[in-house]
Amino acid sequence: MTPNPAGHAAFTRIKIRTGALVFCGDDVALIHRDRANSVHYTPPGGNVEPGEDLLAALGRELAEELALNIDQATPPQLLWVADQMVTRPGPTAPPRKLHLIYRLHVSPEVRDRMAAEEYDELPDGGREVGIVEWIDYRKTADLPIFPPIGAALAALSSPHATLTDAALPAVTDDNYTWI
Repeated sequence: MTPNPAGHAAFTRIKIRTGALVFCGDDVALIHRDRANSVHYTPPGGNVEPGEDLLAALGRELAEELALNIDQATPPQLLWVADQMVTRPGPTAPPRKLHLIYRLHVSPEVRDRMAAEEYDELPDGGREVGIVEWIDYRKTADLPIFPPIGAALAALSSPHATLTDAALPAVTDDNYTWI
């Protein structure tokens, strides 16, 4: 096991995160976050709670972050799985995280009713604002998206493309630096 900077053994616990690529035509909803030393995008989603059903977690996160009722979208399809083992600064050993990335489609009418901002609670009790941006999926290859799915997303032949392999390359310290 890899120790993190605080001396804790890294990856001794595992978390599961459900995320969604919500499409409306060729546009996909991504959450844009500006931080002190970085800018990045994430698919809407979050950690699965202990004992929570994966699709229930996805539905909860989409309701919280996008004000989207999952029943107003096409049924979620598992698109990709990304295995994350990246060390990060801080006093807590980083978990290994499995990102389950689902694909859904919404109509323009549903898109118009979705949230334009998302609020993450911070450890200090504050809130970080994320802006929901609709971006043509073909233009995501060079965006700083986490997990790093931009190139795979941009390479889809269409928003409805059928894939034969859901496994994305593992995200490790060798190919990713925590921002």
